[in-house]
Amino acid sequence: MRIVQAITNLDPKLGGTARAAIDLATAMAAQGHKVDVLTSRESELPVGWGQGVDANPRNIMDAGPDALLLSSALGREGVEAIRQADVVHLHAMWEPFNIRVAALCRSLDVPYISTPHGMLDDWCMAQKTWKKRTHLAARGTLMLERAAYVHCTARAELAQSKKWFPNGRGTVIANLMDLAPFEVLPGPALAHARFPKLFETKVRLLFLGRVTPKKGLDVLIRALALLRAEQIDASILVVGNPDARYGAELEQCALAAGVTQHVHFLGHIDGALKVSIIEACDLLVIPSSQENFGFVFYEALVCRTPIVTTNLVDTHEELYESGAATIVDRNPKSVADGVRRGLVEHAPNAACRAWARDWVFRICNPKAVAMQFERMYESARMMRDSALTGL
Repeated sequence: MRIVQAITNLDPKLGGTARAAIDLATAMAAQGHKVDVLTSRESELPVGWGQGVDANPRNIMDAGPDALLLSSALGREGVEAIRQADVVHLHAMWEPFNIRVAALCRSLDVPYISTPHGMLDDWCMAQKTWKKRTHLAARGTLMLERAAYVHCTARAELAQSKKWFPNGRGTVIANLMDLAPFEVLPGPALAHARFPKLFETKVRLLFLGRVTPKKGLDVLIRALALLRAEQIDASILVVGNPDARYGAELEQCALAAGVTQHVHFLGHIDGALKVSIIEACDLLVIPSSQENFGFVFYEALVCRTPIVTTNLVDTHEELYESGAATIVDRNPKSVADGVRRGLVEHAPNAACRAWARDWVFRICNPKAVAMQFERMYESARMMRDSALTGL
């Protein structure tokens, strides 16, 4: 098949949406499909983009301004890629880019898939509600209901999202995840050598990912104060960069909680060192307000590091099935209680952690998940062909 992955920005530093598109494009190319990736701005592509596949994904720059809704604004190369595609896969929700690509697909009778990436979850829709409702009323709901499928990554996400496209067709497939970097783990020695002073406390809690208010690092900092008040010698290792404003808020939060010297900001870290840090920590703790998939949870589990997260994460039921996840309410006391349980029930249990690693390889097996996407794409193409022939 000829497949176009369409996403505004491919920079993996922006989080899971970019990563999902990158991994999916690479996997589909590895399966022998012709894959183009259409973006609307320059992106810093990850090292190894398309490496080791016979037909590398090709990144096409959208030549037009985001504000225009004309097919010509996509540029000649982008329009031609869509015209020749068997299916187009749109990622995210609120950019005019997505509306423009979907409209062009409809005009050319090219089926498309829309993946909101959790942006229609209840928590997300409660933020800047009037803007999002206006977007949906104007063109967004039409885009979703005319899609061959609206793809969600968890049952809970589809349940929350469906109200915004009541006449559309939803389906659930887990995000495709590249597990190759986790097949052979580097061990914690790299992390110990790079950050020796960070491992002087007995308990290391890892916060990894985009450092935004939604992710709840402030909640974890307050939970840390409760833990240390109970003589639990714990610290937080933060892998990721907050913006200046939120960073200042976090510093004030740590100061008020009396744990400043036990909260360590390590900045953005990737590659083997990131994996080593995950292995070196006792628990990954992300008290998020919302998460539709959360690659970081599966990364931790495949590194044999148990997790603590909230019941507001769309995949919390699935994660609980791993046997190494503690699910809590989103408040400092509940998070502190969850950390204590994780330290007793999961962290010391080698068999539990090994089972969780095997569970990730089973549930997120890249070939099995890729086949589910292939079946969805093929179904979209067949629906289009049936409509064109009047069958």
